[in-house]
This record gives sequence, C-alpha cells and structure tokens, in this order.
Amino acid sequence: MSYESKLKRADIDELFKAVLALENEEECYRFFEDICTINEIHAIAQRLQVAKYLSQKKTYGEIEELTKASTATISRINKCLVYGADGYSMILDRIKEDD
Repeated sequence: MSYESKLKRADIDELFKAVLALENEEECYRFFEDICTINEIHAIAQRLQVAKYLSQKKTYGEIEELTKASTATISRINKCLVYGADGYSMILDRIKEDD
C-alpha cells in the first residue's frame, strides 16, 4: 500500500531522507537543534505527548494540565488521530513496542 501525501515535493523528500539518515538519539539532537528553533522542537514534542495521552483516553483537561497544550492544539491533534494519515498512531505503536 502506497501513501500519496498532499505535501509531496522534492525539498520535503530531501528533508525526510535526512531524518531517515539519522542513526541515533544524539544525531537527532544535533540535527534538530540545528534545523529547528527550540520552540519548534518543544512544540513537536508537546504534540506527540498530546497524541499519546489522547490514545490513552485521557480527557482534554488532564492533557492540558499534563502538557500545557491549549485545547485548540489538543483538538487539532485529536482530529489528526481520527481523520489524519495515521502517522501518530503508527509512531505511538512503534515507540510502545520499544518500551
């Protein structure tokens, strides 16, 4: 099964190839510290935590307290979990397997 993203472009392909070339957590820190602002890294990490808590059936109030994410952010991520490309679910399953 092949996924056709609406975002597909050559420059994004190159970005994803760069991410896939990272070999360990230290390399991830080095690359993301250079390519993203600190606030962007925090925002991405927060979104993943929100997705994790939503998949654990926590309430918006609990998630807001745990992550400090706005209800708008929580709602947007919930919409991705329900109607999105299954990226969050795929990654949450994989990192759950690693634990």
